[in-house]
Amino acid sequence: MLSPLSKLLNNPPGEILFVGIGNILRSDDGVGVYISNHIRPSEFISSLTVETSIENYIGKINKSDPGILILIDCVDFGQKPGYIELVPADKLTDLTFHTHNISLKKISELFNMPVLILGIQPVNTSFGEELTPVIKKTASIVLNLINKG
Repeated sequence: MLSPLSKLLNNPPGEILFVGIGNILRSDDGVGVYISNHIRPSEFISSLTVETSIENYIGKINKSDPGILILIDCVDFGQKPGYIELVPADKLTDLTFHTHNISLKKISELFNMPVLILGIQPVNTSFGEELTPVIKKTASIVLNLINKG
């Protein structure tokens, strides 16, 4: 399900800000942080790593005023581990699995630009500092797409 991201990257509506969300001490929940830490900035792409405290960055993100905001996080879609989906934040339910203090849907309402969620189905979100092999491979695929060229 990377074709929507690929289309967006090939025809960006201005700057795309990728924001990595997650708890690096809960295995695959750290995938958003892992990806954002490995994005190479370019003319239309930048990244910010917020871990579990995105609410502390709302002002900074709104002030930077990107054309589109993409929040990268693990999301339980009920799919096969490593499944990727790019969805408008308002399409997520408040019950979608997350390990943060506030739902991604609610937090997205505080931004002044379109917000998409790049969700990755985790294998494991219990205590652990390493991504599982499936999720690390998925992260590499996403990074290759974002960092191409």
